[in-house]
This record gives sequence, C-alpha cells and structure tokens, in this order.
Amino acid sequence: MTSRRDFLKLAGAASASRLPEMRNCHVRSGPMELWYNRPAERWLSALPLGNGRLGAMIFGGIESERISLSDSTAWSGGPCPDQIHSEARDRLPLIRDRWFSGNYEEVTAESSKYLLGRMRNFGTNVPLPDLLIHTPTMTQPRKYRRSLNLSSAKSTVQFEGDGLRHVRESFVSHADQILVTQLKSNRPMSRVTIRFGDSDLPCNKGTDSAHEIFVHGHAFEKKHSDDKTGVEFEIRCHVHSDGDLTQAADGLQVTGARWIEIRVAIATSFGGKRPSKECKENLRRVIPLSWNQLWCRHLADYQPIFDRCSLTLGRDDPGRSLLPTDERRRCIQNGDQDDQLVALFFNYGRYLTIAGSRKDSPLPLALQGIWNDGLASKMGWADDFHLDVNTQQNYWAAEVCNLGDCQLPLVRYIQFLSIAGRKTAQEMYGAPGWVAHTVSNPWGYTAPGAGAGWGLFVTAGAWISLQLWDHYTFGQDLEYLRETAYPILRSAAEFFLAYLVMDPKRRWLLTGPSDSPENWFMTPSGKRAAESLGNTADRVFVYAIFTKCMEAAKLLNIDPELRSRIEKARSQLPPFQVGRNGRLQEWIEDFDDADPNHRHTSHLAALYPEAQITPQTSPDLARACEATIELRTKAAHWEQTEWGRANFAAFYARLLKGDIAYRYVLDLIAHAADDNLLTYSAAGVAGAEDNIFAIDGNMAGTAAIAEMLLQSHLGYIEFLPALPKAWSNGEVTGVCARGGLTVDLRWRRGELASARVVSRTVCITEFRYRDRIWKSSFRAGESRTFSSTVFGKETRSIT
Repeated sequence: MTSRRDFLKLAGAASASRLPEMRNCHVRSGPMELWYNRPAERWLSALPLGNGRLGAMIFGGIESERISLSDSTAWSGGPCPDQIHSEARDRLPLIRDRWFSGNYEEVTAESSKYLLGRMRNFGTNVPLPDLLIHTPTMTQPRKYRRSLNLSSAKSTVQFEGDGLRHVRESFVSHADQILVTQLKSNRPMSRVTIRFGDSDLPCNKGTDSAHEIFVHGHAFEKKHSDDKTGVEFEIRCHVHSDGDLTQAADGLQVTGARWIEIRVAIATSFGGKRPSKECKENLRRVIPLSWNQLWCRHLADYQPIFDRCSLTLGRDDPGRSLLPTDERRRCIQNGDQDDQLVALFFNYGRYLTIAGSRKDSPLPLALQGIWNDGLASKMGWADDFHLDVNTQQNYWAAEVCNLGDCQLPLVRYIQFLSIAGRKTAQEMYGAPGWVAHTVSNPWGYTAPGAGAGWGLFVTAGAWISLQLWDHYTFGQDLEYLRETAYPILRSAAEFFLAYLVMDPKRRWLLTGPSDSPENWFMTPSGKRAAESLGNTADRVFVYAIFTKCMEAAKLLNIDPELRSRIEKARSQLPPFQVGRNGRLQEWIEDFDDADPNHRHTSHLAALYPEAQITPQTSPDLARACEATIELRTKAAHWEQTEWGRANFAAFYARLLKGDIAYRYVLDLIAHAADDNLLTYSAAGVAGAEDNIFAIDGNMAGTAAIAEMLLQSHLGYIEFLPALPKAWSNGEVTGVCARGGLTVDLRWRRGELASARVVSRTVCITEFRYRDRIWKSSFRAGESRTFSSTVFGKETRSIT
C-alpha cells in the first residue's frame, strides 16, 4: 500500500507530506505577524494578499472560507473624447477678470458653469466575484488561529474540531501571477465544495473539467459609467487533491481529501489582452509545479524586497505578543503604549506597498490600492486615482523605505498622463505642455472634475509628477532623469509659464481659477466660494515644478534659455503670507474658512512633502503652519480622516516635534485603522455612510514614522530628528536618504548608539545628530559606521 508520504510525493505536493502541529491560540506572535483568534466577519477584519495586480482578502472562516478577489485593472468605463467644456478656453480670461474686480462669488459660479469637466464614462475599479470554499461542519471548533506573516506574505488559518486538525495557507505569487491556497487535514475530510460567489457584475460561471471552474464577465456598473462599458475579465480556478473531484452544480466537490490545492488566475482585457487566454496560460505554466516549488519561487521573489528595510521599537514584551492584533489595537485605543505594534504598522505599510505595487504592475495604487471593498466604487468619489493628495500619499513611503522600484508603475502612469494632458492643456487653456486635475483613471482623464470646490485643482498633475523627482534624488540615476523625469517636468513647467496670469495690483504671477483642495472660503460679502486665483497650494507646486525643472536641467547641462525663463517666473510667484490669526494663509487674500473644521490642509504641503517651509530655514512660517493645524483641529467637529492624521504626523516630524507626531501616529492606528490595521475613511466624511477602506493612511503613516527617524530634505542627513520620548530603544535598517544613501540606526535610552551608512555613488555628505555636524566622503558602494564617539565630543567616522 502506498503511504501518504509516497502518495503526496508522487502527486507533486511533497511540502504537504507533513502536517504542522496545531499551535495553541495563545501562542506568541512574531514581530512581523498579524494574528487573530477568530474568523473575520467584516471586510476590514480580513487579511490582504497581493502581487501588485491581483488582490485577495482572506476571511479565515471555519466552515466557509471567503476569499474576496480583485484586480487593479478591473475597471468600468472607458476613454471620454469630450471631457472639456466647449466654452472653457474663451471664458477663462473673463472669469479671471471677475477675480481681479473682487467679484469672488461670480468666479465660483462661472467656473462651475464653464470650466468643470465632463466625467462621462469615467469608471471605477470594481470588486470581482468571491472564491468560496465550504468545508465539513464542526460541532466544537477550537484552537483557532488566523495570521498574516509579513516576512513571507502568507496567510495561515488553523483550527481543530471533531478529531480534525485543519490548516489552510494562502499566498499570491508575483513570480507566477496566481493565488495559491492549500487545505490540509490530519485525516480525510468528508466533503469540500469550491465555487465562485454571486456578483453585481454581469458574468457567467462554468466548469471545464473535474479540476477547473471559471467565471467570465464584464466590469459594467452604472454609478460611474454607462453600465455597458468596461473591461472583460475572467477568473479561473484549478484544483487538485488526493481526494475524489467531481463537478457540482456551480463548482467542484472534493471528497475524502487530506489535502487540496487551489490555484487561481485572474486576467482582464485591459491593455488589449484576452482574459481567457491569459488565465489558461498562467494556469498551464503552474500546474506541473508542486506547492513547495510555487512557495519557494514566491519567497525568492518577495523576501529580498521585504528584507531591505525593517523597524524594531522597544523591548520584547511577552504579554503583548500573546494578545491578538485586534486586541492590541484596542489597547492603544484605550490609552496603552504598544510600540511594537507601531513598528508592526510601519512594516505592514512596507508589506502593502510591495503587495500592491510591483515594478511591473500595470497600474499604480488606486484609492484602495489593488483591493476593493465594494464601497468606494459605489461612492460619488469612486475607487480611482485621486491626485489632490491620496495617490501621492500612496507612494510617500516607497523611496525612504527602500522600495523605489515599487514606484515604477506610478512613473509609467505619470508618463501616460503627461501625454493625455497635452490635449487638455491646449484645448482648455491654449497652453503648451501638459496638465491634469483632481481625479484620473486608466483611460487618460485629465480634465477638471465635475464638482465645484474639488474638481478644478489645476496643479494636481504637477504635484504627482514631483514623485518623479523624488525617484531621482533617492536613486541618483542620471539616465532616468534625462530620459524619463526631465521631459515630463519640463513639459509641466512649460504649461505654467504660459498659463500663469499677472496680478495687475501686486505684479505677482497667479494660477487660477483653481481650487485649494477641497476647501471653501467666505467672501467679504459673507458668501461661500471655492475657486480662486493664486491659492497657496498652487503656489507650492508651481514653485516646486519650476525648481525641480531648473535643477534637473542644470544637472543635465541643457536648456539654459528655459532655465532663465523659469527662474524669472519663479521670482514673481506670490510669497507665503501669515494671516491675521497667525496661521499660514490658504488663499492669496486673508479669507476666513467657510468650513473651519475641513479635512484638507493642502497649503501645508509647503512643509511636507515639500521643504519650502522648515523650522530651520523659515521658523516664523513654520510656526504659522503649526498654528494652522491647531486652529483646524480645535474647530468643532473637525473632520478627522485617516490621511489627515497621517499628514499631521508627517507635518510634526518636519517641525521636529516628535512627541506630537507620535500622538498622531497612535491616533491613526487607534481611531482610523480597523482590526486588520488597514486604514479607512470614516463614515460621515465626504458623504460616506460606512467606514470605507483607503490605503493612503497606511502608506502616509509609514512615511511619517520614517520621517521621525531620518530626514534628508535640506541637503544633509539628520539622524533621529523627531524621536519621541516613548521610543527609548529601537533599530531601523535599510531606510534611504536623498543622494543615494542607505542608513541603519540603533539607539538606546533615547540616545543614538550607532549609524551605518552605505552610498551607491561617489559623494561627500554632511550628517547631523542634535548639535553635532560632520562630513564624510564615500566611494560608490562604500559603507561607513559612525560610533557613539561621533555623537559626543569627538567627531570622526569609523570605517
């Protein structure tokens, strides 16, 4: 008789030949693990897996496992040829004249009538049908444990009952472009059914054999498109097992199995692909591979990226690690300190970046990354690319956390936008170059959005294109700067050179009409208005585009005449102004906020991610930024959002106030992250009736924590610039600084103990720690370790 071990080896599943012992539900968690002692009952309790395109949320049910599926390219809608109002270009000078005459309400009224875009068939990313796995009923399930290991990107569910020890493991392979799930038991399971769930999308289900089921459909919906336009999609599931497989009414049935392996391929017609052909080919490639082979290929592809960087805070606390992650989050909610959970949140942000955006991903991270809870896509604001802060936030952690290659999908998307935005620049503004506004999609939408107060943010494309400059400053790839980044930055600068209008009174060059996202002001007559000329956020991003373009041209030794024109125009931009209440003015006039509790503080981008205002170079303006935050948060019913909390943590890190930054990090985790530590936009904000997942809080929160530990925006590298008192002991490895340097830091009792720096280029770099300043030279690839002697009286480096 063939032994079970021999059978599994012959079946190509040697890794399943030995069932791991069931761990007790009170086992300690590892430093890179989220774990729970019960199944997820809500989407925001499920655990995310992904490979940069294909997403899965694992619920971990006992008798019925639900795996929520998504694909970054599963979009409704399509290209819209008539995005721009036909009278926009002709009306623009007249609307500007209204502003200069002080008729502010008319500016908003006429902008709403003539300048807003037509978002017909704009579309949204949509959720795909669930994969459902029904297992035998258990009378008394016990020793339940559900986990997500960040260092291996694998979800595990295990429990016991009725003499069964059940283990279910899942991962999404980037190497093989499939979801892999394995069920194992210590004795044969009576019956397991595998099928696809129902969907709001038009689709049909089928079986190709006793081993394969599929669902084929279209991403049609009527909230953001015409209910008949969108990509075609297919999900195909291949099953093999040591049990007997038969076709059921709407799926597959497996009886007498000790192990079952499920491999899922998803494809859409985005980019001209044939989804059925793609799915079949992906599965055909992996069918000969064993679980162990797939697992090893997945680890070899994923772990070297994840291991580039890590954060450890505090000393090991056995009591904390015995608690499930959701209980630990609630302890923070109740005022307890758990710095190991803060470190886990940081490392989770890195994990989500890798899971959601790989260098070959077809699209960048949308509002919900690559996952989809089915709620954002049904909101008026959609699961799209929000360019007035959210998409930027999605990538703030990428460079500093040593994940620059994960930003490449965004780089390619900005290239695409810069081409699509030429038509908008010419037709709407009569200007060369390119422009994009508040929201966009995979179909090249660059016109203004359709609503007053948010749709007409003219520097949104400029802001997102600054990510290209960041990718250069961290990576120091001159060829990338020449071939990719500089042409886009130059084209954006050319647009604003033609678009800016002179204020006849103060002789300042102004943008507009444009929004300061997504805020409104009170006019002198006591009425609400939104569209304006010369708002501070626009000034920040035009100044940034001009500066980065000049610096790039100088590095490349090209375009001297253009540099001269840009330098002159930059000198004519409005200065930053402090209003009568001590805060940084959001508009060129000292208007009062129509909504003092508004969630957006777009003008504070001058502080972060830009460095046009800093406590080192402009302390008075830095204080005005802080006053802005204080007034906003003290207003009644302040709109506390996940991304707003993360922003404030980053702002205070730049203000060198680590204890306050730390408070906002805790607030983000406690009050804007759910059981699975994914952040959400709270019910009541922007018309939402439910908490809706938004990944920007995770990513921007991770970036804010990094900013507390290392800063490099002022031309030097500063160690632990905003270290809070609570983080007395810690270690961070693999964080990156501008100039092409990677840094490891270790500190004890609040004092820096050692710093190791590796440079990828030849350079002389200045370092700072508190009041100590020193310089060190590097050869390409050279590392230097600075000991505590550098941080004391003696300043020297030790190789």
